[in-house]
Amino acid sequence: MPRLIGAAQTTSQETQAEQITTFNSTGTLTTQPRTTEVEYLVVAGGGSGCGQYPSISGGGGAGGFRNASGYPVSSASPYPVVIGGGGAGGYDFYNVGDAGTDSSFDTITSIGGGGGGGFNTGTIDGGSGGGQGYNNPAGAGTPGQGNPGGNKNATGTVFGGGGGGAGAAGGNASNENGGNGGDGQTSSITGFPIYYAGGGGGGGESNDPAYTIGLGGLGGGGNGGYRSNNATGNGVPGTANTGGGGGAASKASGGANSSGSGGSGVVIIKEAAVNYAAGTSSCWDLRQVFREVKAGKWTN
Repeated sequence: MPRLIGAAQTTSQETQAEQITTFNSTGTLTTQPRTTEVEYLVVAGGGSGCGQYPSISGGGGAGGFRNASGYPVSSASPYPVVIGGGGAGGYDFYNVGDAGTDSSFDTITSIGGGGGGGFNTGTIDGGSGGGQGYNNPAGAGTPGQGNPGGNKNATGTVFGGGGGGAGAAGGNASNENGGNGGDGQTSSITGFPIYYAGGGGGGGESNDPAYTIGLGGLGGGGNGGYRSNNATGNGVPGTANTGGGGGAASKASGGANSSGSGGSGVVIIKEAAVNYAAGTSSCWDLRQVFREVKAGKWTN
């Protein structure tokens, strides 16, 4: 066979397409054959607001928020994904709201949001902290993932603080309104900006229309309970798959007022497009063949 001396060679280029995978429930990501790094968004479940009759109720804290690019992975390999649930809303005469649970991708873990504070003391720290209730201080957020909850007001008709959000602390209450939930953060991993991980609004001693509810933060936070929501002052749940905190209940006659549940978490993984050499082909330049033969360098 002739040697490929002086042959003109061409290399074809192909592209592994960009792939964005959204997990609303626990599963496994298998990377594409040429993927070596990914961008990720990992949001934990939000905490529920506090739901109780005689006292001041804090809004639920948002689930922890983590978003970064350049995370190294192996090609064509499986990676575990866990989606955290939101804390359960409901009515409890004394206790704080329920914390959300953690979400994770491989070694990246976001911490569940803290439950809203109530009459009894309890741990309401989390990815973002729950709002202050009657006796417990506002919950702390996890550094790099969220913010603390807001404080109750000290005088007048007393309301609870808003739950912390990924982008801002929960709002403090006043003698006329519950604290607003802290706003979440945006991620453009899917191609356009979307808010995630907003805190839940605070509730309190009244759901009279003369007072203002604590609004949920941008990113799925639920509003605090209020008569315009329903007759019993129930808190509004956080939005599913945003990690939003649940809204706290406000006092209403009859007492069976429930908080809103926290929103479940989400994990989104982006594999960028990859260009690669698919193969090489060769063809002969006849003038070069002639020169090789004339020089006695052509071999079979």
